[in-house]
Amino acid sequence: MKKLNGKKIVFAGQRKADEIKKMIENYGGTFIHRPSQGTVFLNDEQLEKDVRLILNGSFTWLILTTGMGAEAMLKKAQEMGEEARYIEELKKLSIGIRGYKTAQFTSKIGAVPAARDEDGSMDGLIRQMEKFDLTNERVAIQLHGEKAPKLAAFLDGQSAERYEIEPYLHIEPEEETMDQLLKEITGREIDAVYFTSKPQGRFLMEFARRKGAAEQVIDAFTKDIAVLAVGKVTAQTLLDEGIPHVLSPERERMGSALVELVKYYEQKR
Repeated sequence: MKKLNGKKIVFAGQRKADEIKKMIENYGGTFIHRPSQGTVFLNDEQLEKDVRLILNGSFTWLILTTGMGAEAMLKKAQEMGEEARYIEELKKLSIGIRGYKTAQFTSKIGAVPAARDEDGSMDGLIRQMEKFDLTNERVAIQLHGEKAPKLAAFLDGQSAERYEIEPYLHIEPEEETMDQLLKEITGREIDAVYFTSKPQGRFLMEFARRKGAAEQVIDAFTKDIAVLAVGKVTAQTLLDEGIPHVLSPERERMGSALVELVKYYEQKR
C-alpha cells in the first residue's frame, strides 16, 4: 500500500515543484501546488555595487544566509567578468554561513567558513560567532528577503560595522492563489501543507489575518491538517505564528520532509 494514499498535499514552495510532485505521487498522494511566495531579484545596479564593494576589499566578514543569495552574488560577479577575482576575495574574508546550501556554496568555491551554524538556524550561527571579537569588524550580511533583526542586534552589540546586501526580496503571492489555499485549509479540503521557506508561512498567516480567518486556520492546523516544514527556520516561523505542531526533518532536505510526513501518518494508523 502506498504510504500517502488518498492524502491531498499542498506544496507552498516555488522551486522544485515538479520534483516534489513526483515524490508525492510516488507515495500515492495527490499533489496540489499553491505557491505562497514570489521571489524577485533586486535591480542589477545595486547588486553590482555590492559585489564591487567585496571586490574592493571593503569588508572583513561576509555572512551568507542562503545558497540562492550567495549564487546570485557569484552570478553577478560572472556577468561583470570578475568571477575569479571575486572568489579569491571571498577566500580572504572571514565567512559565516547559515544552512546547508550555503555550506555547499562555500565548498564549491573552495572557501572555508570561519563560523557555521550547528542546526540550520540564525541563532545557531550567532552562537558560533560569539567566539570571535568583532569590534570594528566590517561585516556584510547577505539577507534572504527580509531583515535579520537578531543578527543585526548581535553585531551592533559587538560594535561591528554592519552592511546589508539584498540580492532578492520576497514579494507577496497572488491573491487568487492565497484565497484558494485559505478556502482549502478552513474547509478541511486537504490533508497537509508543505512549507519550504520562512516567507510562505508568514504570508499565509498575514493573508488569513486580513481576511479575519487566522483563528480558523490555526484551528484547522491544530486538529485536522498536518503542517510540514523544511528546516528549523521555516518551522520556527510557523510556531511563532501560533501553529502548535510542525513536522520538520532533522536533515534540511525536501525528500526528508516527505519521509517525516509518511512517518506521521504511519503513527496515526
